[in-house]
Amino acid sequence: MVIVDTALRRREAEGRPIRVGMVGAGFMGRGIALQILRYTPGMDLVAVANRNVHKAQQAYEQAGVEDWTAASTTDQIEAAVSQGRPVVTEDALALCRAQNIDVVIEVTGAVEFGAHVVLEAIRHGKHVVAMNAELDGTVGPILKVYADREGVVFTNADGDQPGVIMNLYRFVQGIGVRPVLCGNIKGLHDPYRNPTTQEAFAKRWGQQPHMVTSFADGTKISFEQAIVANATGMRVAKRGMHGPTVEPGTPIKEAVNWYPLEELTEGPGIVDYVVGAEPGPGVFVLGMHDDPIQQHYLNLYKLGEGPLYCFYTPYHLCHFEVPNTVARAVLFGDATITPAGPPRVDVVAAAKIDLKAGEVLDGMGHYMTYGLAENADVTAAEGLLPIGLAEGCRLVRDVPKDQVLTYADVELPEGRLSDRLRAEQNERFGLAPRLDVAVG
Repeated sequence: MVIVDTALRRREAEGRPIRVGMVGAGFMGRGIALQILRYTPGMDLVAVANRNVHKAQQAYEQAGVEDWTAASTTDQIEAAVSQGRPVVTEDALALCRAQNIDVVIEVTGAVEFGAHVVLEAIRHGKHVVAMNAELDGTVGPILKVYADREGVVFTNADGDQPGVIMNLYRFVQGIGVRPVLCGNIKGLHDPYRNPTTQEAFAKRWGQQPHMVTSFADGTKISFEQAIVANATGMRVAKRGMHGPTVEPGTPIKEAVNWYPLEELTEGPGIVDYVVGAEPGPGVFVLGMHDDPIQQHYLNLYKLGEGPLYCFYTPYHLCHFEVPNTVARAVLFGDATITPAGPPRVDVVAAAKIDLKAGEVLDGMGHYMTYGLAENADVTAAEGLLPIGLAEGCRLVRDVPKDQVLTYADVELPEGRLSDRLRAEQNERFGLAPRLDVAVG
C-alpha cells in the first residue's frame, strides 16, 4: 500500500512509533527484526521472545542493537519498553500481555505453540501478524472470530505468497475484473522429500531442513493456498490441486491455457499452483471481464483476447514487506489477508511412507507425512486429519504410503489448545468431522 510510507513517516515525526513485539527469532524473524530496526521509520521492535533467548539477542545484534534488557515477567517487559530499552525474553506469553506493545508478530511456524501466542495476544488487545501459514490454515477462522470480538486485526503478512496473492486479488477486483483463480508459482514439488534430502539446501541458506522440506513436499504451498481460499471464498478443484508442471522458464501469462475453464467459471473460483513457470517464485491471478468494450481495452494493453486474463507479481520479498502489514493493521485496521468466514479449504495429512500402528507421527516437513489441500466440507464428511494437528498423534492402525489419514487412524495427544480451537471452529461453522470413517 503506497499510503503506508507516508503514514509511518508521520508517526516518526510525531515521536509515536508503532511498538512491535515479535515471537520467534529464527531465520525469518531475524530478517524482520533487521527490516524494522534499520529500514522502517515510524516503527520500533521493542521486544523479542524466543525459547532460546540467545537467538532473540542475535536478532537485535544483527540489526546493530547491542544494548538490550533481559526480562522474565510482563512487568519487567513493560518497564523496559517504557524506558525505551529493547527487551529479550524467553516468555512469549509475558510479551503478549505487555500493555505498551501495539502488535505482535508471530513467526514460529508451530501450530500448538503459535495458537497459545496468538490467542494470548488477541485477549490482551494486540493486533496479530501471523507469519505462520500452518496455524492460520488449521485454526485461522476461529482465531479471526476471537480477534473480531476484541476489535483487533488478525492477519497473515505481505511478502509471504498468500499476502502477495491477496494484494493482487484486491487490485484485480478493484479494476472491475472478476478473479477466478489465485495461483502460486513453484520451482519444485516432490511429496517424498525429507530433511535428509534437503539438508544441503537448508545449510546453504541458513535454514532448518524440515522447513525447506515443507516447501518441497507440497505442504507449505497447500497451506498458503488454503489461506487464500479462506480469505476469498474460493475452493480447490481436486484434492491436492491441479498443479501443472510446465517447461522451466515458461511465461506465466500462458497460465490462461493450463486449467479447465469450467472449473474457474462455475462457482467461486479456485486456488491452485504451477511448477516451473517464470517469473518464480511469484504469484498470479486469472480473471475475467464481461464487458466487450473493456475486453477490447485489455487486449490493447497486451493482456490478450480473453476470456481469461493473467495478472502476476514477479516476486515475494518475505520479511522486507512484513512492516507494511504491521502498519496496515495498526494505522488503518486493514488485514493483508484474513479468513472471511467459514473455512473453505483445509490441509490434510497423507502418508509419505508406509506407516505402522503404534508409531507417533513426526512434524510437518519431516519423514512421515505431507500435506494436501482439500475442501473443508470434504474434510469434515470423510473425517480427514488436518496435518496441522498430526504431529504427536499415535497411529492405531497401519496406513499405506500416499493414503490420507483420518481421525479414526490416530489417537490425539491430550490437552492441546489447537485441538480445542479446531473443535470450536468445526462447531461454529458446522464442519464437525466424522470420526469413524476410514478412507481407502
